Amino acid sequence: MDRRRFLKTAGGLVGVAGVSGCLRRLGFETQSAWRDPPLVEDRPDGVYHPAIVEGMGMYETTTIDGIGVALMHSFPHRFWRVTGTNKTKVVVSSDDSLHLMASAWDAESGTVLPTAVSVDVRNEEGRVSTTNLWSMLSPNMGFHYGDNVALSGSGEYEATVRIAPVQAARTRPFKGRFTEMRTAQFQFTFEPAETYDLPIRRLSKKAGTRGTVDLMQMDGVPAPVAPPKEQLPGRLLGEASADDALFYVTLVTDEQRFSGTDSPYLVVSPRTPYNRVLLPGMSLSMAVERDGQTVMGTGLDGTLDPDLGYYYGTTVDRVERGDTVTIKIETPPQLSRHDGYETAFMDMSAVHFSV
Repeated sequence: MDRRRFLKTAGGLVGVAGVSGCLRRLGFETQSAWRDPPLVEDRPDGVYHPAIVEGMGMYETTTIDGIGVALMHSFPHRFWRVTGTNKTKVVVSSDDSLHLMASAWDAESGTVLPTAVSVDVRNEEGRVSTTNLWSMLSPNMGFHYGDNVALSGSGEYEATVRIAPVQAARTRPFKGRFTEMRTAQFQFTFEPAETYDLPIRRLSKKAGTRGTVDLMQMDGVPAPVAPPKEQLPGRLLGEASADDALFYVTLVTDEQRFSGTDSPYLVVSPRTPYNRVLLPGMSLSMAVERDGQTVMGTGLDGTLDPDLGYYYGTTVDRVERGDTVTIKIETPPQLSRHDGYETAFMDMSAVHFSV
């Protein structure tokens, strides 16, 4: 069944004419918007303004055992899955009803949680859809979880969102936290007109240029951003870019909350350019060079902290003034990408800093 027939049969008179009119005013037909909306030609190798930006609607937010959870919806739309260093384009299926999204965070500190999120959707007739949501990056939402989901038409649904235990290391303030599965229940009404009447912005003049749109402001949902460099602890060793991802590296010598010891501690805080969006899902290593010799090498631990959010770090007992610290990106961010991010953060060369 194609998208137009789905719209007509799933919800009856659900405002399809209004949706079609909106899309045609933007310069494309209804069906093309679902299946393959405009994509910038000659996209730059980095973060760029996409051709269109889809709106987002909020179903509900809740708090379960200290974890905030939000359930959101938007148009079904394409994205790119990332596995290792490979990308796979996911196109909209004729069965897809909406793009279902979730966010999860520590309710006390507002720290966004990088973890695994799944959702089970049911109506009064039973299970409709079960999916593991992809960790994603989008221009207007930043880091979140989402996937295109097929429903059985307009009506009432119950969504069970499961937040898995956080696998990242934790600094002292978070010790013992986020170690158990949390489950949040949501009741929502799927009205095709409500979702498909969400605004679509066409970025005619900016499309394809370097940069991105502002992050959406969602009531009660913290922004998934890293702190400005001025708020990073320790001494800033410098900043560098790897395939458009911005890395800040600091050396902390006076705070035990990171390692629980007096040893120096290296903080590596990567983020997207422009909006400082967190970049979890990487595998990083570091090496310390002195007088042309490597004196230390180790992996970096993905770590969660209430002030830094998600970052990468390790203790560095053997570091001196004049040393060179090299951060190697073993695996790029294992995050699915919406238009505007799919050409960035993939071929990431090592970055270097002087102590």
